Amino acid sequence: MFLKTTRSGQYEYIQIVESIREDGKPTHKVRFNLGRKDAIVNSPVWQSLAIKLAVLTGLEAPTLPKKVSPIDGLDLSEGVVLNWGYVAYQRLWYTLGLDKEMKLLQSKTKATFSFSDVVFFMVLHHLLTPGSKLNAYERQERYASLPAVKLQHLYRALDYLAEYKEALEEALFARNYTLLNSEVDVVFYDVTTFAFESVNSDELREFGFSKDNKFGEVQVVLGMFIDSEGCPIGYDLFAGNTFDGKTLVTALASLKKRFGIRRVIIVADRGINSKLNLQAISEAGYGYIVASRLKSMPKSVRDEAVSISGYQTLEVDKDNGELLVRVKLIPYVNVIREGGKTVGQLEELLIITHSQKRAKKDASDRARLLEKAEKLLLKPENLKGQLKRGGRRYIKTEGSSEVEYGLDEEALKRDAVWDGYYAIQTSELEMSPSQVLEAYHTLWKIEESFRIMKSTLEVRPIFHWTPTRIRGHFVVCFLAFLMERRLELRLKNNNIDASPLNIREALNKLTVTNSTFAPNRVEEKRWKHR
Repeated sequence: MFLKTTRSGQYEYIQIVESIREDGKPTHKVRFNLGRKDAIVNSPVWQSLAIKLAVLTGLEAPTLPKKVSPIDGLDLSEGVVLNWGYVAYQRLWYTLGLDKEMKLLQSKTKATFSFSDVVFFMVLHHLLTPGSKLNAYERQERYASLPAVKLQHLYRALDYLAEYKEALEEALFARNYTLLNSEVDVVFYDVTTFAFESVNSDELREFGFSKDNKFGEVQVVLGMFIDSEGCPIGYDLFAGNTFDGKTLVTALASLKKRFGIRRVIIVADRGINSKLNLQAISEAGYGYIVASRLKSMPKSVRDEAVSISGYQTLEVDKDNGELLVRVKLIPYVNVIREGGKTVGQLEELLIITHSQKRAKKDASDRARLLEKAEKLLLKPENLKGQLKRGGRRYIKTEGSSEVEYGLDEEALKRDAVWDGYYAIQTSELEMSPSQVLEAYHTLWKIEESFRIMKSTLEVRPIFHWTPTRIRGHFVVCFLAFLMERRLELRLKNNNIDASPLNIREALNKLTVTNSTFAPNRVEEKRWKHR
């Protein structure tokens, strides 16, 4: 084998070529392309590789000419790589006025340490290197020029954050919320759960339905409001056994009392859609856009929804003219009953959409469940006691003296009728269907928010076991999420699209190397003689 130089355009390229014989004739075969010659010449990387290859092949390692360095003759310590990217969040901390709010909060406490420094450090840890408070304390030296904090101050700060959580939210809202000048403020609300690696319950940690399939562990329920840009406004923590729908009344009271937003449209999914919740939203003076439980509507509404007449074209395939989405508007009076008596009425508009794409997905999902049902029927002994969900929903019980199982063909037909249909129910009669649909489709932002909190910011695992510390921990996570979202929006406004993970990686790669040096003793003596 030998090195071969070839030219392409204005550059020369180096190749490792082997002489071989093919069909009895000598020829050359390129084994490796080493790249441009100008990138190889005087390259320390290639020089190091050449030395190692020489040693491996039994040759004496070549001696490279020593370069004179400005630091020759100096006693240089080993460099320590430190994170400098955190300054982006540090500047944002001051820009959002968080330092001032923390100083104001500290004035209400007996804290003698710098409350702002300690809280910023905990928030920064969640943003760049999520982990326990102990882990944060042990690794704090990785940040260049950041004030040192004590471990006991981290835990004490959590207690203060838990105590003044609502005051802090209100102050941040008053300082930073920018949508108040809008005629209508659209606020998104949703609920999620955070589990603990524990089975010990208390006033906050309880067993309940886990949205992360963490069954058998205690959890807390978090309900959060975000604005139309995906930035958090506020949140409430509930005991782990609280049903989603029951969180809204408390959350609404907080929204009205603490934030004072004059006009709000609550956008939420089906979990919040109960008559009592909708009435509570209306009585609070707010509007709502929620996913409708269409199959639970009165028969007259269901029949009207699946009737072909009255639908308008919403979307057409530009290539073949195929109807993709159609929409129908149905005025509806939502009657609120309590104890058998009518206690209120809500004038609403049902927006029914039918999508060809959704219809195909619904049919595919049902086919998959049917396949599961058929497999379950092969082992009927395992069906006893199973809930009617998944493939089990399409299995019916037959027989009187002896239980028999079979496919529920009627259930399959009933579900097939609704392929492609989706309904949204709203109190906003003056909004156009496209405006309502656009607002509802933006609900994904809060779902994305929960994903960021659970994955990128790693709210869990939660390393605290008392209600106060748990509440303080969630305040830190809320502040971290607010900071991440604000930085993300600033980048977007400058035409830079970056995910939370991209932002973290970029800021962690921004480093400085800290070294100390002094004249070595020999040189020092020589200099003195001069």
